[in-house]
Amino acid sequence: MARFRTWAVMAVAGALSVCLAGCSSTGGKRAEDARKAAVAQGRAAVNTPRWTFAMITHSGDGDTFWDIVQSGAKQAAVKDNINFLYSHDDDAQQQAQLVDAAVDKKVDGIIVTLAKPDAMKAAVQRAEKAGIPVITVNSGSEESKAFGALTHIGQDETIAGEAVGDELNKRGRKKALCVLHEQGNVGHEQRCDGVAKTFKGKLLKLYVNGTNMPDVQSAIEAKLQADKSLDSVVTLGAPYADTAVKARSDAGSKAEVDTFDLNAQVAASLQNGTLGFAVDQQPYLQGYEAVDLLWAYKYNGDVLGGGKPVLTGPQIITKDQAATLAAYTERGTR
Repeated sequence: MARFRTWAVMAVAGALSVCLAGCSSTGGKRAEDARKAAVAQGRAAVNTPRWTFAMITHSGDGDTFWDIVQSGAKQAAVKDNINFLYSHDDDAQQQAQLVDAAVDKKVDGIIVTLAKPDAMKAAVQRAEKAGIPVITVNSGSEESKAFGALTHIGQDETIAGEAVGDELNKRGRKKALCVLHEQGNVGHEQRCDGVAKTFKGKLLKLYVNGTNMPDVQSAIEAKLQADKSLDSVVTLGAPYADTAVKARSDAGSKAEVDTFDLNAQVAASLQNGTLGFAVDQQPYLQGYEAVDLLWAYKYNGDVLGGGKPVLTGPQIITKDQAATLAAYTERGTR
C-alpha cells in the first residue's frame, strides 16, 4: 500500500509539473487544459470504498475564489477515491435546500459553508441526524462546533481582519474604507470589525451589491471623491480589487488598494505596485483538507482541530512574495 500511495502521489505531482510548465510557456486555454488533464490523469492512492462527498457553498455565479476551492477538493477526491459533488447558491435558503437534497441522496459526507448560519442550522442538523458527517469550511467558524460539525477549516475572519489593521498601521495609513460586497455575510462583518480592532486610524464601512461590478465601482469612486482623506481601500474579495483600482483612478485618488484573497490578477497587481498587499486564506487548502479530513474520518475515525478551527490563514502577501506565487495562481491552486 505504501509503495502504491507513493507511486500515485508521484504521478499526480508529475502531471502537475507538466501543467505548471505549460502555464508558464503558453498561458490561457492551453494552460487550463493542461491543469484539467493533470487532475484527470490522477489515480486513487487508496483502496477504500468509493464514497460520495457533497460540497455546498454560498458562492455566487462566476466567483473565481471557489474555482480554487474546488481545485483542491477535486484533487483530494482523486487521491482518496471519492465521488465529489459540488453545488452552490448565494441565497441562504436555496443553499439550505441544496444541503437537504444532498441528505436525501444519502451522500457519505457533506462539506458546507456557513456565511449566513441562521439559515443553515436546521439543514446541517438534519444531515447529522441522518448520520452524515459534516465539515464546515471557509465561513462559520464560530457556529461550526455548536451546529455539530466535526471541525471547521478556514481562516478566523476576525484574526485576518486584525492582521490587516496591523499591516495598515505599518504602512502609516490613517483612514481606510472597508468594502463589504455581500450584506448579511457574517464573515465579512468579522473581517471589517477585525480591521477596526487593531487599526489605529479611522475605518469606514461601505456596503455594495457585489453582483453588479459597475455599481461597486461607482460606489467606491463616489466615496473617494467625497472624502479625499481616505488613504486606503480594503476589498474583501480578489475580484473586487481591480474594480477598486479603477474607481481610484477615476476618482483621482491616491488611496492604496489592498484586498483579501488572491488570484492571478491580484498577484500581477502586487508585482507592479497597483495593489499594496493581499490577505491569502489559501482556498486550495480549504477544499483539499475538507475532502481529505472527511475521508480520514470515514476510514479511521480521525478528527483534526481538537474542537478548534483548522486555520488556513491569514497570510499577508506583498510585492516581495507575489512573483513566487504567480505561477501557482496561473495553475489555479492559489
